[in-house]
Amino acid sequence: QVHLVESGGGLVQPGGSLNLSCEASGSFRTIWTMGWYRQAPGKQREFIADISRGLSTNYADSVKGRFTISRDNAKNTMYLQMNNLKPEDTAVYSCNAKISVSMILRNQDYWGQGTQVTVSS
Repeated sequence: QVHLVESGGGLVQPGGSLNLSCEASGSFRTIWTMGWYRQAPGKQREFIADISRGLSTNYADSVKGRFTISRDNAKNTMYLQMNNLKPEDTAVYSCNAKISVSMILRNQDYWGQGTQVTVSS
């Protein structure tokens, strides 16, 4: 089994910062692209950023210049540094990873349970 566990969410004032982590654990061969998504109440899940195993990154326009995605392949962990947070960033943030579990089960989709980020004064 593969598990993704997010941490680092919480309550922060507008303009503040948070650093989210997503750690993969279990039995698997390779973690490929990892990404962050968020879902606010009443809205669809939204892509935030992703990072390839080779560290190429993509960002949604709404977070460019404020959020930075990174990963440590040795630790099977991905991070999201969020700066200059705004009330509209309030959402449940979830991590996703494409993981090859075996030679047969390649590039499988896994999700974490999510962590709440609330930006409010």
